[in-house]
Amino acid sequence: MWQLVKEDVTCVFERDPAARNILDVLTCYSGVHAILFHRVNHWLWQRGLRWPARFMGNIARWLTGIEIHPGACIGRRFFVDHGTGVVIGETAEIGNDVTLYQGVTLGGRTLSAGKRHPTLGNNVVVGAGAKILGPFLVADDARIGSNAVVLEAVPAGATVVGVPGRIVRCKNQSAKCLELVQDQEAAIRQQAFDAYGVAGDTDDPLESAVEQLQIQVAQLRAELDRLGKRTG
Repeated sequence: MWQLVKEDVTCVFERDPAARNILDVLTCYSGVHAILFHRVNHWLWQRGLRWPARFMGNIARWLTGIEIHPGACIGRRFFVDHGTGVVIGETAEIGNDVTLYQGVTLGGRTLSAGKRHPTLGNNVVVGAGAKILGPFLVADDARIGSNAVVLEAVPAGATVVGVPGRIVRCKNQSAKCLELVQDQEAAIRQQAFDAYGVAGDTDDPLESAVEQLQIQVAQLRAELDRLGKRTG
């Protein structure tokens, strides 16, 4: 237990340049406070002391703004940066060296018993406001972009963005990951409706709108010139 706590504290210096010293981390980092509470709560939960674990978890939520169910399994060197609004469900499993930012939810989509929350592999980073919902695997080295909503498994080394989440990059260039990217791009091209009025291959909706306006202005000028020649 002590070694886990030590690693949870020291890993902050590797991931946050604002961390100055041990006292700073121990007294000012809500993410560290939350994981320290969770280590104790999870120990109680595993020994059948369910009510004390839940009660202490509720106190930790009041103090830190981070809600971690004591049943969640969390690996080594776990770091929650900023942290407010993070929710981690009962059957969630988190590997080593994982980083979460504020507003992240590791939630479920069913009321049935059993595994209903996601599993995060090692070295996964989840951006602010992202939602990962369901009992599937987000594999090692994956990156989940801010505000993404992920509803299905993510292969190793992939970067996922958007609502619903789609793979935009494959770090390890595996055949499975690249195939998923191609399938998603093909599906986007076939869509008759572009969510939020933005096509899947549009990098900047404002730029596209300006280009369309320029084309329409040119067409109107040409029409005015034609009418002017006819009346003249």
